Amino acid sequence: MSTKQVVPQTPAASRGAASRRVRALAVTAMLSAAATVLMALDFPIPFLIPPFVKMDFSELPALLAAFALGPASGAAVCLVKNLVNLTMSSTQGVGELCNFLLGICFVVPAGLIYKRRRTRSGALAGSLIGAAVMAVCSVPINYFISYPFYTTFMPLDTIIGMYQALIPSVDGLLACLVIFNAPFTLLKGLLDMALAFLIYKPLSRLLHD
Repeated sequence: MSTKQVVPQTPAASRGAASRRVRALAVTAMLSAAATVLMALDFPIPFLIPPFVKMDFSELPALLAAFALGPASGAAVCLVKNLVNLTMSSTQGVGELCNFLLGICFVVPAGLIYKRRRTRSGALAGSLIGAAVMAVCSVPINYFISYPFYTTFMPLDTIIGMYQALIPSVDGLLACLVIFNAPFTLLKGLLDMALAFLIYKPLSRLLHD
């Protein structure tokens, strides 16, 4: 029976690995800070969706982290930005929980696909699939988590009425989520993807460990 020889790691290699880990943590922290700021800079698009559903670009830094450092780093950015925003939450943490879950749905598939195919087409495919997954998952996440909380201080009929102000024929919460929220979430993912493609290359030397 043959034995496998273990080659000891040299001090230089150990220092190099430690330096890469420290740099990865620093980049993740930097992107988490950027995501936290972007999450606070949300804004309504009232002609597309009721104004209590807001647009933000806080998944952009998480997507950059997933591409540069892997899906775990992207997930960490999603977690940190929501933990920080808990200190100023107006939804008792429900909004932050949903934002975290949707962010994971977006950046983890994108990061995993790009990790297997580190090309521009791999990044494009990963982003598109991640955006689609996020859009599909937005329906059950909103239906079972977000909107039950909203109905504790706003009648469901009032919420649906805000959607009907845009399309009078829409009927029922599930229809509202499918017709409005899912496409809106997809649009959000696609915009994050477009911005990532614009700025990733100029930032690549800063992002990569």
